[in-house]
Amino acid sequence: MREFNYSLIADNKWDSEILGLVAAIYKEAGKQELYLRQRPGELDKLVEIAKVQSTEASNAIEGIVTTNARIKQLVKEKTSPRNRDEQEIAGYRDVLNIIHEGFDVIPVTRNYILQLHKIMYSHMNNPLAGRTKTVQNYISATYPDGRSEVLFTPLDPFETPGALDRICEEYNGVIGSNELEPLIAIPVFIHDFLCIHPFNDGNGRISRLLTTLLLYRNGFYVGKYISLEAKINKNKDLYYEALSLSQQKWHEGKDDPVPFIKYLLGTILAAYKDFEERVEIVEIKRSALEMVQMASKNKIGRFTKQDIMELCPTLSISSVEGALRKMVAAGELVREGSGNKVEYHRID
Repeated sequence: MREFNYSLIADNKWDSEILGLVAAIYKEAGKQELYLRQRPGELDKLVEIAKVQSTEASNAIEGIVTTNARIKQLVKEKTSPRNRDEQEIAGYRDVLNIIHEGFDVIPVTRNYILQLHKIMYSHMNNPLAGRTKTVQNYISATYPDGRSEVLFTPLDPFETPGALDRICEEYNGVIGSNELEPLIAIPVFIHDFLCIHPFNDGNGRISRLLTTLLLYRNGFYVGKYISLEAKINKNKDLYYEALSLSQQKWHEGKDDPVPFIKYLLGTILAAYKDFEERVEIVEIKRSALEMVQMASKNKIGRFTKQDIMELCPTLSISSVEGALRKMVAAGELVREGSGNKVEYHRID
């Protein structure tokens, strides 16, 4: 069986890129903490938007979708699931809410991971919910010509419970002893979790929920305000590429987790940068037009109404549309396309 020893990872000599990402994340986390202490009540809207985006994006990565309106209703618990996809979406919402509200009392153990998996399937009849896999699973790719290829073979079912126990023990050991930097330990744990692939279904979604949980437990709260899942979904090719590179020779214990570490740290830092941008826009009382003007200055090249909505979470869609119309009429923006393909760019 694959051996796990996170203490050995602590001896690695990390390159300047990883060290720079870690330092930058700590700097941004400190700035966020200062802002939250000074203005704790101003970011509730960001929290609600991040919950919607996280639930939508993490499920969309797995092909589980519904309409934008239904996603918002489901996340706010204003409706009941109508089909299988919506049942899975509601389950993800439930687990995310549990993590938001009780991360500090959710230990990193196999039993708790199984419980989170069971809750994720609580809106549907899935006899395998909360149980490790019963048959061998594979990570594969299907190409446009219909050809399918196995990219990685995870652990056998009989090895899975023990391996889950081991990575939890190793993670808790190095975190409890301060032996390994948490921002290194987290992606290493998530990478091993994905290589074990402990469930018949739901591995990717649980891995993203665990990422949020581990970040929160180590004092990195950016995922509460900016959706990490949305960032992963937006660049999922990079996610799969980093994971594939790090999985090579994993069974022999000769894998290199660095590509996945760099990918995840880069995603976390990008989320912190987004948080800073959005705070700059919402922290001072401005008119809708002023907020949209400020948001547009943060965009290079073409951007959409949705891009502006993300930067101006306190504004309604009608307010954003009205401000964009005024900016186009005033010659500040150029509008291109029609229908759902409308884009804008600035005239400086």
